[in-house]
Amino acid sequence: MPLTLLVTMLVCFAFSISIAVAIGGSAVLGIAIFDSRQLILVPKEMFSAIDKFPLAAIPFFILAGNLMETGGISRRLVNFAKSLVGGVQGGLPMTCVLTCMIFAAVSGSSVATTFAIGSILIPALVKHGYPVGYAASLQATSAELGVVIPPSIPLILFGVAAEVSIGELFIAGVVPGLLIGASLMLFVHLWCRFKGLGKADGDDRLGVVPATRDAGWALLMPVVILGGIYGGIFTPTEASVVAVFYALIVGFVIHRELKPRDIVTVLRKSVLSSAVIMFIIANAGLFAFLITRAGIPDAIGMWLTSVLQSPGWFLLGVNAALFVIGMFIETSAAIIVLAPILVPVAIHFGVDPVHFGIIMVVNLAMGMITPPFGVNLFAACTVAKISLDRIVGHLLPFVLVIMGCLALITYLPSISLSLRDAVFAKTPVVEPAIGPSVGPSIGPQ
Repeated sequence: MPLTLLVTMLVCFAFSISIAVAIGGSAVLGIAIFDSRQLILVPKEMFSAIDKFPLAAIPFFILAGNLMETGGISRRLVNFAKSLVGGVQGGLPMTCVLTCMIFAAVSGSSVATTFAIGSILIPALVKHGYPVGYAASLQATSAELGVVIPPSIPLILFGVAAEVSIGELFIAGVVPGLLIGASLMLFVHLWCRFKGLGKADGDDRLGVVPATRDAGWALLMPVVILGGIYGGIFTPTEASVVAVFYALIVGFVIHRELKPRDIVTVLRKSVLSSAVIMFIIANAGLFAFLITRAGIPDAIGMWLTSVLQSPGWFLLGVNAALFVIGMFIETSAAIIVLAPILVPVAIHFGVDPVHFGIIMVVNLAMGMITPPFGVNLFAACTVAKISLDRIVGHLLPFVLVIMGCLALITYLPSISLSLRDAVFAKTPVVEPAIGPSVGPSIGPQ
């Protein structure tokens, strides 16, 4: 059966069949060929895959992001970010990165961030003389922060799949997200100085005080959401509902830009996006059940343990594999399928599962901006109204920047774990020295 699953899935990919259908279809075909009496497992396992309370956060965070876009919160965040960094050369691309960092602290979705912020900033970047392909690629890359900075839908999925605390994953994602965002901002600033672009980015920029006053309620939103989670007032799942009500109140009562007629459109967009993600999770859950039943995770774990003889080599091999996998398999599906396989092996090598979750999410997030299936690329192309070939050439420098950050996050566990240990009052875990010469017997002290 495992060979049938793999071959069927690869054939589906070759014919450009959607990821969810390819994964689910190969699973159904495998069951039908080898034991058709077990087809009753298909609906059962698909339902079980999505019958998890933390997954309820996904549609609510998506809805909150769409309400923010329609209710004027996104525009105010852009003006605030521009007031902070827009006065320097390359300030407008830096504004794009900073706005996505703030928006990500509420929406949890990179695609929602791409549409909400890109619809404002891509035309602005083009107006200021930046190539449209560069503007779209920058927006797609910056929106990737939506899956690293908490709350994050992929981190929720990892927590569910690997049975790791979602609250710990959220707090562990803060510093890595800030690291990636700061690195991107520094890179675009230096790039603009080198190319001679962005000298007029400060035009029409509001002062810091009026921009902060105008964006006050928008800036308070991530404080309420994250403060409530880490203060123990509500769970990450409940926080998603709070985000929706906050966006509704601000949009209807305070900013008064959200109208009753807009609700139907917002709900339609949110339902479609949520349904796609849930369909992927359901099919990936069925696929994961079959490969687990076939003993593949145990076999892979034993092979990795025998071949990769140290934590350093293990993490290097996993990062290389995840980068390739992320190019072809949607992030949510990859996490649901691979997390239960890889986390036990990571624990064997003494790698903290929370640290490993951040590594996995940051790596797979690059799949959102790498062809052929980068969802952020297609979203950015839709907003910019250009074809994919005009965006690809600008991506390589951004991917290299994120890969550099990933290397630091991978081999310096304190980047992810120091804040987690401080917030949750944990005794710091001394992970093995991450290097190729370290033996597998070294574990947490």
